[in-house]
Amino acid sequence: MNIPMTGGCACGAIRYTCTAAPVFRLNCHCRDCQHQSGAPFISGFIMATDALVIEGEPRWFETKADSGHTARRGFCPTCGTQLFSESTISGGRGRGVRSASLDDQSWFAPQADIFTKSAQPWVQLDPTLPKFEKGPTPR
Repeated sequence: MNIPMTGGCACGAIRYTCTAAPVFRLNCHCRDCQHQSGAPFISGFIMATDALVIEGEPRWFETKADSGHTARRGFCPTCGTQLFSESTISGGRGRGVRSASLDDQSWFAPQADIFTKSAQPWVQLDPTLPKFEKGPTPR
């Protein structure tokens, strides 16, 4: 992984730069991620909020997560590319970034599977990754 890392949406209206290494890399199997992505899970990483510079204006959609916290998803209002997520559980300290939106995603490897209680039974989870039925507790 080369720092800074860059990425953006399919149409180029939103670009971002990560100025530090990710805090955590994950596959999230929660129902909210399944609904939002149309896939059995999303792969992404958590960045410190102050290490993520966003150019352009994502549109945000809020839902109440299974945890009871508010989850927000940021996407490009022009092309619909899903880019960011955040939750009130982080206290504003972290923001999720979808790994598929990176210009170079070849370095990405998840560190854990989270919300596995919602994982689809036909998805083969990597047996070498730690599993969390819910999300890991933030530090």
